[in-house]
Amino acid sequence: MCLGIPGQIIEISDINHKLAIVNIAGVKRQINIACIINEQHPPEKCIGDWVLVHVGFAMNRINEQEAAETLKLLEELATAQAQI
Repeated sequence: MCLGIPGQIIEISDINHKLAIVNIAGVKRQINIACIINEQHPPEKCIGDWVLVHVGFAMNRINEQEAAETLKLLEELATAQAQI
């Protein structure tokens, strides 16, 4: 099963290699943003974007509400699993 985790891009760390820093529930990681940029949305416009992160890549931009709902569901799953 593949699972994308929502995170918010907080910094472009290497524009030439299309790398950015994303904040995922308080954890900051470097990710590749090549899949979400284009001429209309270059790397410098990605700061503040919410994205789905999978294996170090931002796979898709999502809106803030979708990110919040997904993070809430993941927290509920973690809580339920901890009680088993």
